[in-house]
Amino acid sequence: MSAITRDEVAHLARLSRLALSDDELDHFATQLDVIIGAVAKVAEVAADDVPPSSHALPLTNVFRADEVRQSLTPQQALAGAPAVEDDRFRVPRILGEEA
Repeated sequence: MSAITRDEVAHLARLSRLALSDDELDHFATQLDVIIGAVAKVAEVAADDVPPSSHALPLTNVFRADEVRQSLTPQQALAGAPAVEDDRFRVPRILGEEA
């Protein structure tokens, strides 16, 4: 027995405003039946003792540890800048004259 009928596919097509031919309705009914069967098999396998997961394999963080270390002083960072103002890079105004 089919889990989804041709009439249900036609109803879904009308709701989705899709114009489907008779052949397409039959074809999609068969495909949706296979999909529903596959989902039902997964539902059978999922047991209460199996924790939900987002990945099949465990993931580890590949970034380095966040640690405080020596960095550039403002003067060193701004040493190669073409223009400096108030210990910041000076750049041309691009948004107009509003402050």
